[in-house]
Formats: sequence, C-alpha cells, structure tokens
Amino acid sequence: MATFTNQATLSYNNNVKNSNVATGELLAVLTATKTAVMDDYVANDDVTFIISIVNSGPTAYTGLKITDDLGAYPFGLGKIYPLAYQTGSIRYYLNGTLQAVAPTVVAGPPLEISGVSVPAGGNALIVFEANVTKFAPLAVADRIDTEAVITGGGLSDPLSAKATITTEDVPNLTISKTVSPTTVTENGELTYTFILLNSGNTAAVAADHVVLTDTFDPILDPIAVRFNGTLWADPANYDYDNTTGEFATVDGQITVPAATFTQDPANGNWIVNPGVSTLTITGTV
Repeated sequence: MATFTNQATLSYNNNVKNSNVATGELLAVLTATKTAVMDDYVANDDVTFIISIVNSGPTAYTGLKITDDLGAYPFGLGKIYPLAYQTGSIRYYLNGTLQAVAPTVVAGPPLEISGVSVPAGGNALIVFEANVTKFAPLAVADRIDTEAVITGGGLSDPLSAKATITTEDVPNLTISKTVSPTTVTENGELTYTFILLNSGNTAAVAADHVVLTDTFDPILDPIAVRFNGTLWADPANYDYDNTTGEFATVDGQITVPAATFTQDPANGNWIVNPGVSTLTITGTV
C-alpha cells in the first residue's frame, strides 16, 4: 500500500490559489518472494532459485521484467558476480502449470528475464539454476545476498525480492597416492605416500570418522606408518594384516586442516589453498 497526494493550483488576474491537498492510497496487488531450494553452497555448486509473483487483483499483468543481480558485490571500480545463470535452466509456471514457452532470458550478468505474465487472481513461478563462480566467498559463515527486481507491466513501483545463501561449512576431501621407487627388487623397500587435501572451509576432525583403507600387493612386511611425520602404532592408530596386505586406519585418527581462502587483488576471484595431511607407509616387499 502506498499513499499519494495531489494539489491543484488556480490562477486568475495575477492571483494564485492553491487547493487543499487530496490524499489517497494505492493498493499494490502484486507481491513477490525469492527463495533458494537449498540455502547453502560450496565451490562450483549449483543453486536453484524460485521467484514467486502473486497477483491478488482482478486484472492480469503482462510484460513484466525481472532483473536478478546474481549476488553482485563491489570490487575495485566495478562489480563481480558470485553466481552465473545456467543456460537453459529456466522453468515458467502459471497457476502451477509448466508453460511450453518460457520468457526471454539474457544471461548477463545481471540476469534479465522479460515477457513475464501473472494471471488475475493467480501466480507465476520462475525457476532457474545458477552456478557458483570463482568470485563466491567460501570461508566459514560467508554469504551471497541476491536480489530480483520486477518492473514494467503497469507497475507503479518496482517490486523487490531477496534471497540469501550461506556457505556449507564442511570438509571437502580428496586423496592421491604415489609409490617410490616405481621399480623395486624383491626384498626391497617401498614407500606409499597418501596426500589428503581439504578444500572445505572446515577441518576434518575425529568426529568426521575419516578412514583410509588399502590392500598392498605385493604384501609389505614389516611396515612403518607415519602421519604428518609422526610414527604411528598398530593397533592404536591403524590395523594391518601382514598375511593379506589389508591396511586400515583407526576411525578418527586422520585429521586434515581446513582450507584457507585469498582473494586475487587483480580480478577478485577467490583462490583455495587446501589444508594438507600426509600419510606414508614404508615396508619391505
């Protein structure tokens, strides 16, 4: 609801008279909301957004345009965008029915969706997916604030609908394995090195139940196991069967520090510096 005022002026014989101020209220019949299907994200994630427009009036609205800022925030002399429209992902529903013809989309950024209609006494849903870009902040409690602005179609004032997504604060682990030397003689010594990388913003701790398993072929006996340079013992830290070559760390013994994040001062993209832990197993073939 918006209040408006109006005043008339009467001029005659070099006289000017003002009327009283008439006051009225303009009832808005369109309302809009924006939500994210999942309200958290990680690097390179996909996020689904829903823009809902409800028309409580007796007349349909046509020719509406939605401009979505895709989470833009200032950087340097301009803006950078932590989200990017996923081409072809738009879905358009009128009163719950998927429409065969979608509105016109310009990916931008910002994203522009034009040709949106909302039936009288009905609603429109615009659903689209956005990809998390290299400009998205990823540290603990970071967030992306997004806003969609609806204009045109006879609206007296733009409509705004906002949605916020926050980082999913979890570890994100990967593992790689190397062997040295790559050629070994019988009764020689091998070293397997496992590099554990955490690109998540939260450390992997005992409560995350990280377990590494492997089966050595050829069987190694005896073995020496070190985690981040510290000698481990069997069975306190790991279990090894020297008749089958089956190896497993004890649940929760492996931990990996969280990644750190730095923003490139030149172009604004976020650089992930993974947390690292190393497990080495040396044994005789």
